[in-house]
Amino acid sequence: MAKAAAPDPQRHLPLSPQTFHILLALREGPRHGYAMITEIHDRTDGEIDLTASTLYDALARLLDRDMLAETDSPPGAADTDARRRYYALTPFGRAVAEAEARRLERLVALARGKRLARARR
Repeated sequence: MAKAAAPDPQRHLPLSPQTFHILLALREGPRHGYAMITEIHDRTDGEIDLTASTLYDALARLLDRDMLAETDSPPGAADTDARRRYYALTPFGRAVAEAEARRLERLVALARGKRLARARR
C-alpha cells in the first residue's frame, strides 16, 4: 500500500491576514479564543480586531484543514475554565504559516527592490 503524499502547504496560500495572525498567535503554544483575539488586537495595534464569530469561523476552517487541533489547557494556565476550548498549531499548520512568512518576505523584497519599502536599519 502506497503512503499518502504529505499535504502541500503552498496550496493554502495566500492566507488572509486574519488567518495568518491566528496561526502566529498559536506559534508559542495553545491558546483559547479570547486570548487569541486579545493578542492579535494588541500585536496589530487594533488594525485587526476579530469578533468572536469571525474567529470561530476561521478556527473551524483551520481545524478542517488540519492546521489546528483542539487541545487541553496548557499546564499552569491562569484561566482553567472548563468551558474554554484551547487550540494548538499542528505541524502542518506550522508549515503553512512558515510558507506564508516566506511568501511575504519575497513580496517585501520585491517592494524594496522597487523602492516602495525601506530596509530596516
